[in-house]
Amino acid sequence: MVQNFAFVQGQFNGSTISLLGRNSIFNKVRELPVVGGSGAFRFARGYAEATTHTFDGTTTGDATVEYNIYVLHYY
Repeated sequence: MVQNFAFVQGQFNGSTISLLGRNSIFNKVRELPVVGGSGAFRFARGYAEATTHTFDGTTTGDATVEYNIYVLHYY
């Protein structure tokens, strides 16, 4: 899975954090590596923990997922 988190206000406005890894949705908690970013998060490294709280796999495919991101960056 490739995922970018974009900041649209505050101290990190315009910066992004990029995740890349396998997202095994049936695991309670998944770990995904932070592989970089842009702006304040250029050369960022770390990991994200994803936890699914709700998932409707039968009708809409909607899910509510919490991401806790732990990142080291040079600012």
